[in-house]
Amino acid sequence: MSFSSQGIPGVPDLTHPIELIQFGTQVIQASLLLVFLVLALGVAIALVSFSVRRHQSEQLIFLGEWAVRYSQILQGLQHLTLILVLLVVGFFLCSTLSNRYHHWEQAKVAQVVQSVAGDKLEQIAPQVRYVTQQPFTYTTQVDGKIIKVTDTQEVNRFLALSGSQVLVKLDQNTDVQGRSAIYRADYTADYKVINKLKDINSFFFEAPPPNGYSLLSNYKVERDQTRLEPNNPGEYGFPFRLQPGEETNFRVTYQAQGGSRWVYNTAGQLLSNFRLTAIANFASADFASGIVPHETKVERRSTEFTWIFDDNVSVRNPFGVFTNTNPIRNTGIIPRLLLLAPALFLWWIFLLYWSLPMSLKNVAIAGSIFFACLLTLTYLARFMNAQLAWTMISLILLALTWGLGYNRSASLAAIICTIAGAILPVLGLLVPFSGITLSVAGLLSVIWLAVRHWYGWYNLQPEDSVK
Repeated sequence: MSFSSQGIPGVPDLTHPIELIQFGTQVIQASLLLVFLVLALGVAIALVSFSVRRHQSEQLIFLGEWAVRYSQILQGLQHLTLILVLLVVGFFLCSTLSNRYHHWEQAKVAQVVQSVAGDKLEQIAPQVRYVTQQPFTYTTQVDGKIIKVTDTQEVNRFLALSGSQVLVKLDQNTDVQGRSAIYRADYTADYKVINKLKDINSFFFEAPPPNGYSLLSNYKVERDQTRLEPNNPGEYGFPFRLQPGEETNFRVTYQAQGGSRWVYNTAGQLLSNFRLTAIANFASADFASGIVPHETKVERRSTEFTWIFDDNVSVRNPFGVFTNTNPIRNTGIIPRLLLLAPALFLWWIFLLYWSLPMSLKNVAIAGSIFFACLLTLTYLARFMNAQLAWTMISLILLALTWGLGYNRSASLAAIICTIAGAILPVLGLLVPFSGITLSVAGLLSVIWLAVRHWYGWYNLQPEDSVK
């Protein structure tokens, strides 16, 4: 089954060279614009200072005030620039990871789809065909007159099978190059035919091999222990004669490989005295098409399914055996989290700024730790539960965040900000109850800021500084 994974529409991916070049160009343009604005502000201050040079007292006051403000603006721009750099780099990192994870999820889904709905070994029930003469009437024109002519034509009719006893033994090979799995089928079927017609004794027993095979061996058809040969090589119609009221038996055997399922197709026939036994000699075998077997026996790694229809029954869908797989749940959660990660980073870093005096070094380290944790979560979530992985990563994040403060009070403030601004929001996007978890995180954040700034219940001492 052909399946091409597609990325998330409109999301940049830095593994694509064209997007990487565009990103670099935009970064250079933004940097030049920022430098131009800072220089323009400095030139403006210099021009104002030159214009008031005759008034020494006013010039000193003006220059003193603007020098302090310009210094504060430059310091603020340093923090703003660092946050923007972390935000932009983090966004492109997360968007790239989101696309990579989306590709991985699609490939995983495609693999499961191929094993469930891809190629299959489909055995079609044999048919007993006979040819009979059927009258028909048509009109023609002779000598300018329209006359009605009665003639006969040959038409194909089919005789219902009087009994079917089918046994198929299935083995599975996994990790086959280019395929998820293949089945090896050992097929044996006995069919009973009774001629219930009065004037027909010439028939064709048509028993085609399974559809979808990549290898077919030891295919043979026997009638009453006598092997039959087709009239033409490559055809699977075997002529035979059977007098009215008589019965005969056919046996069809073969070994085949192919597909990742095995199903039996009745081709619209009514089944009577039918019994199909499928023995799957591998784990996770289950019945296909929702036709529940009458008997199921499990012995170690082998499962035996048996369908029994004593009276006439019509089965529209092919039924048989396939390899059951665990359902893929919660797809798209990690890509959504990665796309929202820059906003979560802003939430967390603002909480830290409003709670602690942050230096450029600490902001850079904190941002690097945050995105490194998300990178680790992205790859751990591929082979383990995402919530459990984030819980383990959160313990590391809390241990590292403790180092933001020199003493216990400042470190506890950083821990509270990390729980409310980083750990709970990320967890909220991983669990089913995202709204409740995000609401709790937001409430905890505003309660902490109110306690910290309004009520003075938690005040940092002057000596509480950051590294």
